[in-house]
Amino acid sequence: METLWLGLQEAGRLLWHHDPYVLEITALTLRVSGTATLVALLLGLPVGVALAFLDFPGRRAVVAAINTGMGLPPVVVGLVVALLLWRSGPLGSWGLIYTPTAMIIAQALLAWPLVAGLSLAALQQLDPRLRWQLLGLGASTWQMVLLMLWETRLLLLAAIIAAFGAVISEVGASMMVGGNVAHHTRVLTTATVLETSKGNFALAMALGTILLFLAYLVTYALTTLQQKARRS
Repeated sequence: METLWLGLQEAGRLLWHHDPYVLEITALTLRVSGTATLVALLLGLPVGVALAFLDFPGRRAVVAAINTGMGLPPVVVGLVVALLLWRSGPLGSWGLIYTPTAMIIAQALLAWPLVAGLSLAALQQLDPRLRWQLLGLGASTWQMVLLMLWETRLLLLAAIIAAFGAVISEVGASMMVGGNVAHHTRVLTTATVLETSKGNFALAMALGTILLFLAYLVTYALTTLQQKARRS
């Protein structure tokens, strides 16, 4: 309990004094996780829409694969991305291993099945007759898709919240592809693991507290948008 209290005090002190180390890794955490969430949205939403509106052989198998991907172990994703980006790997010439870009790739691969699966579930909850009603009223296919996405906007925002929560709290993949390099790829989760391994429990607790606070702020902002959309 004393360590917890010391950690909270240390977190307050670091934030109050604008500690450069903490500000640096906090900014990188937001940049990496925010970009990964955006990439996951751009990848996952079209897949979810396609699975909701298209019927093709093997669709059930694809949906099952997407649902399985929603629970991918981060360390497995990190291993696959590391093998691909390793200097002797197929994409080694790109020089991305141990860079923030590699971390974004790994986190986006973790999050996009969440966006795809949750957006598919959201669209499937709508009355199937709505689709044909919109088309019958003269809406184009794209207009129909956009209108149905608008109807599911609350659940889509929930998908974004889930994706962001998954990537900002992830540590295994980031450690494997980022290397936890100081002033380059160190984020709040990997810094917390490092300080814990060094026995700096107060600092580790402080970093963990800042991570929770950061995740809460972003989630609160998205939840506020969600509730405003509900009233509109």
